[in-house]
This record gives sequence, structure tokens and C-alpha cells, in this order.
Amino acid sequence: MDIAAPPPRAESTARSRRRGQVSTWLGLVAYPLTLLTLLFGIAAHAEGGVLLPGALLAMFLLVPAARRRPVLTLGVTLPLVCLMIAAIPGRDRSPLMFLLFVVPDILLGVIVGRCRRSTGVWAAVVSLVAQMLMVAGFSQGPDALISTEVLVTLGIATAYTMGLLARERREHAEATRAQAVAEAVTAERLRIARELHDMVAHSIGIIAIQAGMGSRVVHTQPAEAQAALSTIETTSRETLSGLRRTLVALRRSDADPAAMSSPELNAPAPCLADLDRLAEVTAAAGVRVTLQRVGEERPLPPDIELSAYRIVQEAVTNVVRHAGTPSCTVDIAYGAQDLTLTILDSGRGPTGVGTVNGPHSPTSPNGPSSGVGAGFGITGMRERTALLGGTLTAGPHSGGGFQVTARLPLPVDAA
Repeated sequence: MDIAAPPPRAESTARSRRRGQVSTWLGLVAYPLTLLTLLFGIAAHAEGGVLLPGALLAMFLLVPAARRRPVLTLGVTLPLVCLMIAAIPGRDRSPLMFLLFVVPDILLGVIVGRCRRSTGVWAAVVSLVAQMLMVAGFSQGPDALISTEVLVTLGIATAYTMGLLARERREHAEATRAQAVAEAVTAERLRIARELHDMVAHSIGIIAIQAGMGSRVVHTQPAEAQAALSTIETTSRETLSGLRRTLVALRRSDADPAAMSSPELNAPAPCLADLDRLAEVTAAAGVRVTLQRVGEERPLPPDIELSAYRIVQEAVTNVVRHAGTPSCTVDIAYGAQDLTLTILDSGRGPTGVGTVNGPHSPTSPNGPSSGVGAGFGITGMRERTALLGGTLTAGPHSGGGFQVTARLPLPVDAA
């Protein structure tokens, strides 16, 4: 049986991990050898002049190990540094030799910043005790003892504080990323909910009206019943395709790439040019939609096109379901800086007026002025308008009927 080769990215990651492990163990082996060479080889002939600089430079050998295994690296480095200080002859020992503790202090900061808090506390305690014992045992004179112990304590405190700051910055960055992901997921769920509502509510309304009409005339007017059934079939197929596209979008991460390339699944989102088709479907449901376009028609950004179409669709659906009128008008005005949609019918409608302003307006979208429409229809139109920074009014018209007016500002390039 053939076994598929691992993907290039996984193979590259495994190769990088192997290189990191090799460099980690090489550093843990090379650092002690370097210190021993400095202590018993080069430094012995150079009278200790290169011991401290060489030992500090050798800490760069521990960088790969400190990144991947900081606790193990500290466990190797701290005893080795203590042994090195103890092995220095008394005539060559000076307070500067305790600067070798800079290497364990740096590793302590890495542990505090990257490992568990309890591990950082234990590492700090062990480092403090070991360094204090070394200072007490090998300092020359009481003055040097006190000053060196103060410096050692400050070094450990500084390393611990820097590690805590690094940990807090990392945790804050992770919390910020998690919050951004949660907000993106919530926004996507709301968008999908609006799309499903606009798609299903309109289609189910048309299907219910056609089914009722067909059931009443199936025996007396077979042709009319056949036309109603044809409209039901067409509308239901279109709705099913839209639902399938939405479900595929939700499962995109697990979908088959071949299935994702299907033209049916990747159909473009509806736009203002599709309003003629919407008018035809609505006319089949018994409501004649008169489209009137004012101004210079031009392509608009996809989000404005989709929102404008959905607003008109939802308003027309409300006319079909609630107005009890055979006609309505849809005015689309292309302005220099905005797009204005006006949907007006002459039937009955809910009482009260609802107004929602853009995100910078003091009027709350959910405040007292949003009394129109207890369902999700006007709420969806309100959300779509507010997301684009526009305004929406919905309420009884002075001349009778119900009117919905939405103003969507256009970006500079579209204007």
C-alpha cells in the first residue's frame, strides 16, 4: 500500500525542529567545555585576564538551549558557574568574578517569562540561595561581602521583574488576539444570520402565498395553479442553492477543494442589478413592484450592493406579507455622496416610526425610537444600514401606506 508523502510545510517544520534540538544539545555541551578550557587552559597562561570576558561571551552558546529548554539550561549553568568561581585561585579572585552570575540571571528571566509561575518562583529561590552561598564563601572581606550580596540580590530581582513584564506582555497579546477572534466570529455569525433571514423569509413568504393561491384555484383554474407550482419550484430551488452556499462557507475549512470550485457554490452575491429578477418573483406572488432609478447608475462596492439589495428585498417581503396591497414602488437614487432607497406601498402597515442613525449618532439603534417591527425584518435592515454608517427610517407615510427609506453613504472613490 502506498503511503502519501508528508506535505512540504510539515516536512520543513520537522526539519526545523530537528535542527533546533541539535543546536540545543550542542550548546549545552559546548558551554561547559568552553568554561573549562578558559579556567584550566587559556586563563592559566594569561593570568586570568581573559577568564571573565571569555566566560561572558560563551553564554551566546546557550541561546538555542535557553529558547527551548530554559530550566535544563539553568540547571546546567548555575552549578557550573559556582564551580568555576570556586576553582579560581584566591590570588586571582575578585568581586568582578561574581559577574558570571549574569548568565544564570538571564536564564532566570527567561524561565519566569515563559514557564509556569511556580517554576519561576522555585528557579528564583534556588538561584538566590546558590549565589548567596557562593558570595558568602568566597568574598574577600566584610565590605566586599555586603556590596556583592546587594548586587547579586538586585540582579536576581531585576531578572525576575523583566521576566514578569515579558509574561504579562505575552498574555496581554494573547488575550487581545483571542478577543479579536471572538469578535470576528460574532460578527460573522450575525452576518450569516442576516443573510439566512433575508433569503429564507422572502422565499418562504412567496412560497406560502403561491401555495395558498394554488390550493384555492387548483380545481377551477388549473393553469393558474400550474403557474403557482412553477413559481414555488423555482423559488425553492434558488433558496436551496443559497442555503447550500452558506453551509459550504461555514464548513470551508473541512470542505473538499474540488467541491469548493463548483460554480453553483461560488455564485456571486446578489446586487442592485438583480432587483429586476426580484420584481418578477414578487409579481408572481401578486404584488407588482415598480422600479425607478434616478441619477447616474454605476458600479458600487460589493458590500453596499449586497446591503442595498437585501434592504429592498426585506422591505418588499414585508409588503407581500403584511401590506395587503397589489403594488409598491422602489426608488433607487444614485447621489453624488450617497445611495438612497425608498420603498413605498399604499396598504396597511404597523403604526409608529422607527429611525436608526449611523454609528456616530447619539440615537441608539435599540432605543425608544426603534418601535417599528417586532420581528427581525426591520432589525436586519437597521443593522445593515448602521454597519455602513447610514440612516434608516421606517413608518407610516403621510399619504397612506408604509414607507422605508435607507440612505447609504458612498466611499470617495465610488462617489
